[in-house]
Amino acid sequence: MIHRILVLLLLALPGAPAVAHDPSAWGGTYRTRDFGQSWLSADAGLFIGGSLDLAVSPTDSNHLLYATDTRLLRSRNGGRDWVQEAPAQFYGPTLAVAFLADGKGAIAANAAGVFRSEDGTSWQPAAIPDIALPVRRLAVTASRVFALGARGVFVSSDQGRTFQRVGAHVLPEQAASGIAVQRDAMQSIWIASAGDLFRSGDGQEWSGSMAGLPKGRVEAVFADPSNPRRLWCAGADQIFLSDDDGSTWRAMGRPLPDPGTSIRALAVDATGQIILLATHRGLLRSADGGNSWSFVEGGTLPVHLEAGVLRGDPNAAQVWYVGFSLMPYAEVWRRAEEGTNLLSQVDPLSLAGLAAFLVLLLIGGALLARHLSRAQRLRAP
Repeated sequence: MIHRILVLLLLALPGAPAVAHDPSAWGGTYRTRDFGQSWLSADAGLFIGGSLDLAVSPTDSNHLLYATDTRLLRSRNGGRDWVQEAPAQFYGPTLAVAFLADGKGAIAANAAGVFRSEDGTSWQPAAIPDIALPVRRLAVTASRVFALGARGVFVSSDQGRTFQRVGAHVLPEQAASGIAVQRDAMQSIWIASAGDLFRSGDGQEWSGSMAGLPKGRVEAVFADPSNPRRLWCAGADQIFLSDDDGSTWRAMGRPLPDPGTSIRALAVDATGQIILLATHRGLLRSADGGNSWSFVEGGTLPVHLEAGVLRGDPNAAQVWYVGFSLMPYAEVWRRAEEGTNLLSQVDPLSLAGLAAFLVLLLIGGALLARHLSRAQRLRAP
């Protein structure tokens, strides 16, 4: 443990080029403006260990909220500058964040609870059952806020002030892996949980929709914003498409190149040809409808880090954000559910050992400087 801390301290020293130029040295969030053909850092200079969520205001593409492994951040100029948001409430990992429908209010979750802000300056706790905590994902429709809790799905009909569990007799009592809002007349909600896919038109009544899908292996779902009847999902190393509101599904393209790939999120462009997948192996991209796949890495994106966040800009279809974490996301959720934070791995014994080492290092440096000074004086004529 001490050695790991020392490595981090050395990386943080001025003049260490890996910190400034090597994206694999840290996690963080990256933005594309051409649906994944090119990427640039959206949080340059922050040195984020883990990107856990990101939200773009539906009324202002430059207004961002960024959930990280250590704090909640806000930017009002598209990520050029960031400020810490509400440190009294959001100390340690912020797990999920979303803007409310008006684009000004917001809702965010950490291990301690869910918090709501109407004006972007003050945050108040929401009323949510304890079994929901920690919430892993938040999604907002015109009239509801959905929370993917630790044990089930929870919905608010009062803009995030209070939450109640829904679908208790249908939805699995565990953390769902994905959510999508279908922009049809009903704004249907789709949930991927325990490997199966579920749909609701009102947020209260739920039913399964698995015709043509691999039972128990669905991981992520995506509602096509360009076609209200079209849905995509991913699982079992394969992409699936429905053109009839999820009544039937068919496989698209070829299986992923590496069997056993865990898919965290997916996005598909309006043509249905360009597909992005956030996976435990990194970011995958296909430009031909899933017939061929390649990892997007090197240069600007991290290599060999997990990608767990894939969020679009509701104001610009070609703009997407992908997030990476140094710590495996499964470990992030485990620690959050245990009520710990990402720094809990630094136990008191390790800190005491590090402090002792630093003291010895300082004493040694002082003695060396004294020795060199005496030697220089002795050599002087």
